Amino acid sequence: MVDTLTPEERSAHMRKIRGKDTKPEMVVRRMVHGLGYRYRLHKKGLPGSPDLAFSSRRKAIFVHGCFWHAHPDPGCPIAKTPKSRVDFWEAKFARNRERDQRKKAELEELGYDVLVVWECELRRNPPEAIKERLDGFLGGMA
Repeated sequence: MVDTLTPEERSAHMRKIRGKDTKPEMVVRRMVHGLGYRYRLHKKGLPGSPDLAFSSRRKAIFVHGCFWHAHPDPGCPIAKTPKSRVDFWEAKFARNRERDQRKKAELEELGYDVLVVWECELRRNPPEAIKERLDGFLGGMA
């Protein structure tokens, strides 16, 4: 399958994709704040710059987009490999997965507990279930 966009159009499209302040991340941030927790965003001093960092609790939350982080759940409707340039995408997804695992391990070596919230979880599950999971991870002391 050939890309239907010109290289310039594809480039313009890809530039619009954000790495921070994504819709799924904003949903999780609002939930955590609503539970009464306070956090730091994208803390640069920590491996992987977690989306939400709770230094005093030694907790970190990553909100992963299912496509870019290659969600391994076979039931995930979002994590699909594009049909064009398959070799490129498979290599990219493998590097992303390896980096995610390495950064999680580095955080755990520093004594942090790490939670990953997947984009599809936010779509599939009711908000109350997500809030319960977040509150449970953070210690239920909001």
